[in-house]
Amino acid sequence: MSPRSPSVNEELRRRSRERILQATVDLVGERGYEATTLGHIADRAGTARGLVSYYFPGKRQLLQSAVHRLMHRTIREALERAPQPAPPQGRELLARAVDAVLGLAHERPVLMRTHMAGILQAEGFVQCPEQQLLAQVLRGAVEQYGAGDSAQDPEADYRLLRALLMGAVFALLLPGAPMPLVRLRAELFQRYGLDWDMGVPPDEGPPGGTGARGGPATGPAAC
Repeated sequence: MSPRSPSVNEELRRRSRERILQATVDLVGERGYEATTLGHIADRAGTARGLVSYYFPGKRQLLQSAVHRLMHRTIREALERAPQPAPPQGRELLARAVDAVLGLAHERPVLMRTHMAGILQAEGFVQCPEQQLLAQVLRGAVEQYGAGDSAQDPEADYRLLRALLMGAVFALLLPGAPMPLVRLRAELFQRYGLDWDMGVPPDEGPPGGTGARGGPATGPAAC
């Protein structure tokens, strides 16, 4: 049997890493962080325990990478969902990105609460390939939103959006005193001048009519 080519080996490594990341979000979502070990993750991924440690220096870093991957894929799928909005499409795409993040926090509270707690640990924010892809897709939504605005600073505007979304997720998941998703969505949509019926509106309407329609644009470039 001839040896595998470098491209084949690279594809096998990519698939193995993907399985590890998927197993991580599944298990932490089911069992919680403390009850999930690297051995459990390796078993669920169908790979050797040592290979998990080869790719990731620790469980906390692995979890951040896994959640960043999940967020990137979820936002990208939302942005690419049919039907695509007609130009100018920036406001609709930003609405979809916001709803994708809020939706993850609402649907996977254990996973996202654990992720937020990990970011506040000493090791902080993990700069990994998955985080870079997440930043790329969010920055792209911001750029589409501010297209044509000569005063736009895409990097600063992306960082502001990231901070606002992290704050909203934290407020949504705060044990004992969570903010309602509808209220948080209304505030974000109002800030960015987005119509309530953009993105994926919740079944419940806007609180007291707040944020039902986007007012004057107050997007990142104006903040």
